[in-house]
Order: sequence, then structure tokens, then C-alpha cells
Amino acid sequence: MESGDVLEVARDAVTTLLMTSGPILAVGLTIGLIIAFFQSLTQLQEMTLTFVPKIVAVFAALLLFMPLMGRNLSALMLRISERIISGG
Repeated sequence: MESGDVLEVARDAVTTLLMTSGPILAVGLTIGLIIAFFQSLTQLQEMTLTFVPKIVAVFAALLLFMPLMGRNLSALMLRISERIISGG
């Protein structure tokens, strides 16, 4: 493999990483912002109020997006395997 091929595989891997982790991170960020907004409105500074809903939402998003994540990762594995088999 030449350096261009390695960079293309790395770019493909990073793109797949972002597409796979993006929905989960977006859910965590959105819930965190909603909870922070709620806390600033009510002046309620309870630590478990930020932690528990975010964890529940991230786990629910993981269950929801797990098929998409599996398809993305298996497609990446197939593309990399085909490049290895074809010799570059």
C-alpha cells in the first residue's frame, strides 16, 4: 500500500467513526443543554439531575441507533477487507 491508500483508508475510518458516534453524541449534548437550561431557570443545582437523564438518554439512543452503527462498521470492514484482498 502506498501512502495515498493509507490516507484514504484512514479518512474512510474517521468518517465512519463520526457517522457512527455522531447521533449518540448529539443526543447527549441535546439532553445536557436542556437540563442546563432547566437548572438555570429554576436555580436548582443538583448533580444527579444532570447525570441520570443524560445516561438514560444515551443508553436509549444506543439501543435505537445500534443497527445503524452495526451497518456502518460492517460496511467499513468490508471496504477495508476488499482493499486488502485486491492488493491496495
